[in-house]
Amino acid sequence: MLAGGAAPPVGARHAFREGAPVEALSPKTAAFLLAFAPQFVDPVQGPVAMRFVVPGVVSVAPNTLAGVVVGFVAGRLRDAAARPSLVRRLREASGAAMVALGLALTRRPAA
Repeated sequence: MLAGGAAPPVGARHAFREGAPVEALSPKTAAFLLAFAPQFVDPVQGPVAMRFVVPGVVSVAPNTLAGVVVGFVAGRLRDAAARPSLVRRLREASGAAMVALGLALTRRPAA
């Protein structure tokens, strides 16, 4: 670990090799396909397995693309936000937002 509890940077290829199977095997994707695809599967029209694979690929591809885009954007933002003064201001702002939410959501007893 690096100073401040930060993890060491991971290479892009290593991150992709770990992230792609996670996205492909996501329970969210499987639940969506099991709920959505059967209404379009007609066993008379051909192999049932292919009728599940095609919607699976159509579903996983955009999710993976979105994950890759978010990853690259987050990496760029992390590099840009590495200035200590900006990090301090962001921590102060998020702390103030949490205090404000806590005060706003706290129920006060009726007098």
